[in-house]
Amino acid sequence: MAEEIQLIDALKQVIDPELMVNIVDLGLVYDIAQEEEGVVQVQMTLTSPACPAGPQIISQAKMALEGVEDVNEAKIELVMSPPWSPERMTDDARDQLGIF
Repeated sequence: MAEEIQLIDALKQVIDPELMVNIVDLGLVYDIAQEEEGVVQVQMTLTSPACPAGPQIISQAKMALEGVEDVNEAKIELVMSPPWSPERMTDDARDQLGIF
């Protein structure tokens, strides 16, 4: 079974192409769970419901997770509640975007 830090590190490789910040530091990932051996379930959101990069981000997240050893399948659930807000960003993301 993959360690949670491995899964988070994999998701940090997925960059929002509009903001150029990874989806973990943006606060788009709400939950990561391992349902059964080799299956990872992720709940995540987008910066807006109409985000044009949404399908690309979801596809890249799935591919990144499935590249982790012991992960055979990644299930990505897109949720819009609670809605994303800038307060969910890490300090690193704020620094990258020049938000203080």
